[in-house]
Amino acid sequence: MIITSVEPTPRRRGRVDVLVDGEPAFEIAREAARTHGLRPGRAVEQPEIDALLAADARKSALDTAVAMLARRPHSEREVRRRLARQKCQPAVADETVAKLKGARLLDDAEYARAWAESRDRTSPRGRRLLVRELRANGVELAVAQEATALLSEEDAAYRVASRAVRSLPDLEYRAFRDRLGARLQRRGFGWDVCVATVDRCWRERSEEIADRPAAESV
Repeated sequence: MIITSVEPTPRRRGRVDVLVDGEPAFEIAREAARTHGLRPGRAVEQPEIDALLAADARKSALDTAVAMLARRPHSEREVRRRLARQKCQPAVADETVAKLKGARLLDDAEYARAWAESRDRTSPRGRRLLVRELRANGVELAVAQEATALLSEEDAAYRVASRAVRSLPDLEYRAFRDRLGARLQRRGFGWDVCVATVDRCWRERSEEIADRPAAESV
């Protein structure tokens, strides 16, 4: 079999279509084609084509996963899902994941810690909700629980409540408790934490109102 043409693949940057005996035969990375001397007039046999395509699939999968992880940490399940969307064969996905783990680029425990800490900084929520979200991203229960164990629910709840209180009008205790408590419960905080946080914020709000000048309190 003779390569008759090597042409850029439409709408796929860095890829080329290789025609053999005048017919489209396979697609491969331009760099791989150059490295292996794939050019018009060169003889090629099916075993070599199969080996080239297998190597190309492995490199493509690894490049995709590395680029994904370079942007931000991801769980193993997220990486596997991305590879599956690109129609990566399961064996190639397994090999890719193994390489990433070996290079310490893919680590669900580290991912869970970073994710939980980021959530706690930017959008505080209860430990139970954090664990549920990590589980949805494919993190094992024990790993998710360990990643969130050192986070302070009391501190997180107070940060959520402090921001919420600023937008609340002056209310009677029951209305204040119901509105602030509902906000905290939606963020996944347990009942005891909600009650303690509401009471703390109510005391602070009451002290603030008591300290206002008389004309401002009217």
